[in-house]
Amino acid sequence: MLQKIFRIRTCEDSMFSNRTRPCLLHQIGRCTAPCVNLISAEDYQADIRNAVLLLNGRHQEVEQKLRDAMEQAAEAQHYEQAAVLRDQMRDLHVVQQKQFVESTGNTTDADIIAVMQLDDAVCVNLAMMRGGRHLGDKSFFPDHADGLSLYEVVEAFIAQHYLNRSVPSILLVNVEFEDATLAQILSEQANHAVRITLPGSGDRKQWLSMAEKNALLALQQRKMQQGGQQLRLDMLREFVGLPELNRIECFDISHTMGEATQASCVVYENLDMRAAQYRRYNISGITPGDDYAAMRQALTRRYEKLANGEGARPDLILIDGGLGQLHIAMEVMAELGLNDLALVGVAKGVERKVGMEQLIFPDKEAIRLASDNPALHLIQQVRDEAHRFAITGHRAKRGKARMVSSLAEISGVGDKRRRNLLTHFGGLREVQQASVEQLCQVDGISLALAEKIYQQLH
Repeated sequence: MLQKIFRIRTCEDSMFSNRTRPCLLHQIGRCTAPCVNLISAEDYQADIRNAVLLLNGRHQEVEQKLRDAMEQAAEAQHYEQAAVLRDQMRDLHVVQQKQFVESTGNTTDADIIAVMQLDDAVCVNLAMMRGGRHLGDKSFFPDHADGLSLYEVVEAFIAQHYLNRSVPSILLVNVEFEDATLAQILSEQANHAVRITLPGSGDRKQWLSMAEKNALLALQQRKMQQGGQQLRLDMLREFVGLPELNRIECFDISHTMGEATQASCVVYENLDMRAAQYRRYNISGITPGDDYAAMRQALTRRYEKLANGEGARPDLILIDGGLGQLHIAMEVMAELGLNDLALVGVAKGVERKVGMEQLIFPDKEAIRLASDNPALHLIQQVRDEAHRFAITGHRAKRGKARMVSSLAEISGVGDKRRRNLLTHFGGLREVQQASVEQLCQVDGISLALAEKIYQQLH
């Protein structure tokens, strides 16, 4: 909704810095395209400030700012701009109407923390109230809550979640807090009084009740999802002949014509992807585009530690690629003395379509599972996550490298002059768009060097 109202960009910095034309979000009216300067820096910052105000619960102030700007635009006969601001106000009203929790006259900032348990699973629901309005909530599922009381879970959550974060003046919880030590520590960190309390009645009791319902709903949804995951895992266990299979690691390589090669390792364990255990490996010292060498380097760096007794041991290793990549993995495991680790290659098949993947086992023929097989769905889930993680890292690395390399490759432009150029123009794209005369205005850039830079960049 914020993106719809204020049209704030959501792209990563690497993509933002390298665009030459607006993306699809601008075409559908969800971004003002600051990447190509279709909005001034001042106007974009105004949108950012209004979004921050709205998140802080100061909706009336945002509405007043928009109304004033709309009236000024209308008086100046900038009717298109006035219409845009009018639409922003209308969308803001829609957001306000969708606020399903609203306090009558209570404008205190508070966080509501409700912990609930369903079977062996525990959920902590965090809801945020700012200026008496509900700004959203998020559910957390602690990994190490076994054997802990609900009080201990909430205490651990608060201590970790608010570390180096802003803390509102009131934390409403659904368990009794008798020890004031944690509140005192948070007060010192926030430089204002922080109370941790169990509300007895009124609006705050209703807020807490809703947070408890949301936590239970999240637990029920998670239980249903894990039921499907359990079926997938059981089918995969049967297919690969590993009845104790629990932890899967998957590797993928990403590059563009050999540039900025990165390898990814993602982890699936206990019926879910474990993002905290993902790893990326910058690949260097190989022939650009050599996927086999890249895979060898990534596997060696990951499993050297395992051979030395460090790190968790996977039950199954998925290799994104064909027979060649799988043979590389087999060689690496033999060199490290880890021949007992199960390996499976995941190839896209001749037609390279989803559902047509071939699973390649050491010393066996490739097998293709039915497209509706739950075991294949789990393999696809893990493989796709490895691909997403690898390509995200690759794009960031590629964008950063391109930002610097174009200037770094010009003789006579050292670190200081390169920094002066980027600071003066604001980025590599602006340097590329500058004329020779504009380049000469930068400290340390002579006419001859400016002409050389211009020719090199064009």
